[in-house]
Amino acid sequence: MNKGLRWTEQWMRRALWIVAFVFAGFLIGLGNQVVDNVMYLEPVPPPEQFLDPAKAGPLQAAVRQAQDTREKADAALEQAQQQHRVAQANTKSARDAFENWIATRHATARPDQDTELIARNRELDKLVAAERAALAAVQSQEQVELDAKQAQQKDGDAYEALLEPARQAAYEAEKRAERKVFLIRLGVTLPLLLAAGALFKYKRNGTYWPFTWGFIFFALFAFFVELVPYLPSYGGYVRYGVGIVVTVVAGRYAIRWLHAWLERQRAAEAMPDAQRRTTMRYDVAMARIAKNVCPSCERATNYKDEHLAHCPHCGIGLFDRCPACTSRKNAFTRYCFSCGTPANVSLAD
Repeated sequence: MNKGLRWTEQWMRRALWIVAFVFAGFLIGLGNQVVDNVMYLEPVPPPEQFLDPAKAGPLQAAVRQAQDTREKADAALEQAQQQHRVAQANTKSARDAFENWIATRHATARPDQDTELIARNRELDKLVAAERAALAAVQSQEQVELDAKQAQQKDGDAYEALLEPARQAAYEAEKRAERKVFLIRLGVTLPLLLAAGALFKYKRNGTYWPFTWGFIFFALFAFFVELVPYLPSYGGYVRYGVGIVVTVVAGRYAIRWLHAWLERQRAAEAMPDAQRRTTMRYDVAMARIAKNVCPSCERATNYKDEHLAHCPHCGIGLFDRCPACTSRKNAFTRYCFSCGTPANVSLAD
């Protein structure tokens, strides 16, 4: 912050820089919404829209039919497996009871129980037969489920073969849409960058400079940050290419400005001391003195030297004496620091 500025002016400049950044923040938020929503201008159709209806329709119907058949076969297989498990449980329970009864029969050795032995054996045979029938039903249903699975796989492979060219067409359409959306985004952000360059050149020190700088920050952010996630594979070339062009233009402008400034400095340093002071601003002169450089030529100067009166580089007067109290004082101050007498200083405010 320039030390030659008034205290209120310093704080107001800080506040105005905050205004610039806040203004840039709102512009960046609005620009982000615009850039995000540009993609909806060019929707990408799904691959199914690129299929031949005459070929795709029957295959889709066959795939759905195979899927339904497999789902039904899976449900029936679950039922058959459950029935088989029930039959196994019944057989095991009956066999355990039969073996316990046989053990009792051997222990008592009663011949009158032979008829019951035959009856129990027949019941166990029926349960074993029921278990075998349930197992056969499970195996039969497994075959149905396997056939449905293979049919579904076959129809699915045929549909995938038909869908592959459609996916390629959808991919190409997506790339075209990306290029179009990128060009739209570039068409939005590049003019902002050019407008920011024009504002920087002509309006950066104007009355409404906080809004100018806020727009410049927004334009730089929009082009070099917000545009990056949406760049296609070749987009980096555009970004870096524009960056190179901007750098070259800015660098060329800076070089030309430096040469012109040096010419102005040489011309100013050739002018008489009093005339040269009329081209200098008070706050700029005081800020340069605070940095221990000459207010005119900006070369390093030793202000601690008590014998220093003029700049050893350009000859401008740096110290003089108050006409009232003869105190040695800064030649650029407007009043004597000792007695307050107005000095004969003609610097711009």
